[in-house]
Amino acid sequence: MNILFIGDIVGKVGRKALKENLQTVKEKYDIDFVIANGENISKGKGMSENHYHFLVDIGVDCVTLGNHYKDKDDTVGFLDFYDNICRPLNIKEKVPGVGSIVFDVDGILIRVTNLLGEAYSSIEVTNPYEEISKIIQDDVSDIHIVDFHAEATGEKKAFAYALRNTVSAVIGTHTHVQTRDAQILKDGVLYISDVGMCGSYNSVLGTEIESVIDREILHKPNAHFSYLDDDDTLFSAVVMKFNNLTFKGESITPLYIINRKGK
Repeated sequence: MNILFIGDIVGKVGRKALKENLQTVKEKYDIDFVIANGENISKGKGMSENHYHFLVDIGVDCVTLGNHYKDKDDTVGFLDFYDNICRPLNIKEKVPGVGSIVFDVDGILIRVTNLLGEAYSSIEVTNPYEEISKIIQDDVSDIHIVDFHAEATGEKKAFAYALRNTVSAVIGTHTHVQTRDAQILKDGVLYISDVGMCGSYNSVLGTEIESVIDREILHKPNAHFSYLDDDDTLFSAVVMKFNNLTFKGESITPLYIINRKGK
């Protein structure tokens, strides 16, 4: 069983990165199931219903979210309409949708759980470990993939170790920078602190460079982030391979693909 997990898709250029790479990657790695984090897909913040359909039409099986889960006016309204959107499980406020989903893929049950970290969080969340423990207690899935959407790498790795022998993989998202620590932890959990992003290669975390400088470095009044409509693209993901009999993780392979315009 080969599962592809695609990092945070940022804006129009992120969508372009998917168009350029997804089918080729699926064929090359014989992918059986695709998970993608869509929380930045619509102009850098949130996911519109139209862009949800873009993801499904292009071949994504499960869409996870993050701290921007309600940054588009219509998102919360359609979370209950589709059975493959996984919003954060541990949001304190009551919102539609679910934070953990089981998919039947040729008889193999794959669970995907989406969680927000607590460190540096601007959103009120419940304890992610306590929330996922409730899920694990009655879980009948063969493979359990956790999208841990969090700021601190230390929190992510400690969380992965705390889940020893209970989940199959903990994949970090949110920082948009792919880390070099993809590994099989000593207890068998596949792990990476952050899978990275799909978006503008010549940018600051997918955001147009000058707009970030104006706001974060020069502190110009009324400065706001903007996003390019076209650029060299970056496609970040990991391929996870699981044994079809034991369902144990056998490998985790990071992908970091740059496509230059006109080449």
